[in-house]
Amino acid sequence: MEAKAIARTVRIAPRKVRLVVDLVRGKSVAEAASILRLTPKASSVVVEKVLKSATANAVNNLNLDQSKLYIKEAYVDEGPTLKRYRPRAKGSAGSILKRTSHITIVLEERN
Repeated sequence: MEAKAIARTVRIAPRKVRLVVDLVRGKSVAEAASILRLTPKASSVVVEKVLKSATANAVNNLNLDQSKLYIKEAYVDEGPTLKRYRPRAKGSAGSILKRTSHITIVLEERN
């Protein structure tokens, strides 16, 4: 049985979120939560929320034991990019790409 949680269109670049997600992949839920709490990155707050949501889905919907849960899969996909423009020299414009992320965490019970 797998429990899953997805946060869509999070306004942090996928490259930055992947740094945090790579820290917790394969760890137990309790260990991952403590790592995320102590990680000084803005994306660690969002990843921790997704982890809590996946844990709640596992416990409440699938009746899995919280102490046996571990992160089976954790990945970050690129969401829609917001395109903005900044004025540059001689009347030209420079583009700014504000990237978004889709964060997915899948939990499974250890045997």
